Formats: sequence, structure tokens, C-alpha cells
Amino acid sequence: MSKQCKLERNSIHLGDSLQVMAVMPDASVDMVFADPPYNLQLSGDLHRPNNSRVAGVDNAWDRFKDFASYDAFTNAWLAEVHRVLKPKGSLWVIGSYHNIFRVGAILQDLGFWILNDIIWRKTNPMPNFRGKRFTNAHETMIWCTPSPNGRGYTFNYEAMKALNEDLQMRSDWHLPICTGGERLKKNGEKAHPTQKPEALLHRILLASTNPGDLVLDPFFGTGTTGAVAKHLGRDFIGIDAEPGYVELARNRIAVIERLGAEDLDVTPSKRTLQRIPFGWLVERGMLRPGSQLYDARRRYAASVRADGSLVANRTRGSIHQVAAAVQGSPACNGWTFWCFEEKGKLFPIDMLRQKLRAELN
Repeated sequence: MSKQCKLERNSIHLGDSLQVMAVMPDASVDMVFADPPYNLQLSGDLHRPNNSRVAGVDNAWDRFKDFASYDAFTNAWLAEVHRVLKPKGSLWVIGSYHNIFRVGAILQDLGFWILNDIIWRKTNPMPNFRGKRFTNAHETMIWCTPSPNGRGYTFNYEAMKALNEDLQMRSDWHLPICTGGERLKKNGEKAHPTQKPEALLHRILLASTNPGDLVLDPFFGTGTTGAVAKHLGRDFIGIDAEPGYVELARNRIAVIERLGAEDLDVTPSKRTLQRIPFGWLVERGMLRPGSQLYDARRRYAASVRADGSLVANRTRGSIHQVAAAVQGSPACNGWTFWCFEEKGKLFPIDMLRQKLRAELN
């Protein structure tokens, strides 16, 4: 393949991630999820109290001669990621205490701008069998953009809030590790020692991509990123150096069904919604001049004026200004504070705003 060769979307490539990324065009990817080798530095086998062996990470791909070798590897793949990411794209990289701090320092040296560190707190972590340390119950993810003071990146804030029962999504995520039917097996054993749960990738992709975006995973493993991307209507490119993993990933993703466009519609950001001034409700007769508005408990009342202002006592101003004034507060959202009366019941005026917005669209 020659330099700047455009790779086919929804494809999996067997090979070295650095070599495959090297042929990808600059600024061609919307998001990267990277689950690189952790460089666990394990010595000897680990056994449970019943003397059964723990299937940990002892693969050749996780072994490095020393920290300098690992740092050089990390610098190389992060530099390629930085090149192929669009200016408004973002990178998610996951790791443990063995590597994530080294990775974080290197990505900052390369010019990435960190947006958040996310703690994946595992609901069912593996116990510490030797009893000499705290149980490793979490992994850390770094979410960043490729440019300093990154702006314009995708963050579906309202979708994350909806996913969290209308509460702001926090940076600590309580999710289980990959077990049961989701865990891929080969000859009765785990096919991959660090297979990530689909719930984790679902949240990441829903938060920071949109349908049709291109997601790159340079350490594809058994294809969790691709499986979730396909299901959520995103495109993907996966790279892995292990033939067995690539075969498992291809078979796994082949049977995944892509959701329909209606099912992929997420709660839009309020910033992207058309602005509706309160005066438009008055102009269209949805509220008449002289009509009364109340707070939800009828403690305060205000009269609507023809120009879309409100009057309460001796205060005149916008719905927000008057709502704040009657309460003695520095600020207040008038859309959620004021209600109109219909058949003896009170309804937030925001209902009228939503109705008008739907009519205009």
C-alpha cells in the first residue's frame, strides 16, 4: 500500500498498527478508541486459593524490554493517531496503573488536549488473591482532542444525560467487566484476556460520535469497538497483528445488525435547537397579552405584555429577569419557572416553546 491510501470503511486489517496507520490519509478519522498493551510486567503465574491458574495477560504482545521501549512504542502509535484524527475528532485511550500515566504524559507532549479522565469502576473486579495490595477495581480512560484548547469536538451531552436518568453523566462509570455470553471463547478458554464489555464502548461511541462517523481502533483485538460501532450506525477501521483475533472479530461483526435511523436518533444538545424567543409565543397567539403566568405553586404571578415582556409588582422585563426578581435570586430560567393555566391546571410555558419549535421544523 502506498502513502495516503484511503482504507475501506468497515474493514479489519491484519498487521502492525503503525504500518497500517501510516498509509491512512491525514485528518481522516472522527474518533479513535485505543486499548494498547498495558505492559503489565507480570512475573510468574497467579493462582486462586483453590490452586487453579488465573488466565491473566502473559501474551508476547504485552511484553516490552523496558520502560524506554514501551515509551518509544507509545510515542510512535500516538503520533500516527494524532496525524489521522480530524481537527475536531477525539481520542479515547484506556489503561491501568501500569501504563496510563506514561501514556498520558506522552500524549500531552504530542499536543493532545485532555478533556476528561474517566474512571471505569468495575462492578465485578477480579479479587486480589495474594492479599498484599488493594483489589484493582478500576481502569482509567483519557479522552482528548488532537489540538490545544480543543474546540468543536463531538460531545452528546443530552444523550449522556438521558442515559443517566436525566442527571449529568459523571466521570466515574460503574460497569461490569466482560463475562457470560458476551465473553468470546476458544476451545473453552477466554479468546482474549482483556476483552472490553460492549456497554463501555456503547457509552463512549454514543458520547463522542454521530451516525456515519468513522472510528479507528488500532488494537482491535476481538472487535468490540467494531461490533458496537456497526450496531450504532458508525463506521470503523480495525487493526490487529494477531490472526486469531482478526478471524474472531470478523465472524463476530458479520452477524451484528445495524440499528435503523430512527433508533439511532439521540437527544439533541440544547445548543443545536432552534432558539425560540418568548415573544414569538405572544405573536402567534399561544399566549395573549394580559394573560397571567404563575410559578408551579402559585406563589407568584406575572402579566404578559404585547412585546413579550412580563410585569410582576413593579418589575418589568424578560421571563428570566422577572422570575429572578420575584424570588430575589440572581438568575432564573423563566421557561421552567413560569406556567400557564389551562382548564384549571398549570403547565410550564416550555411546553409551548417545544410545540412551536416542532411546528417550525
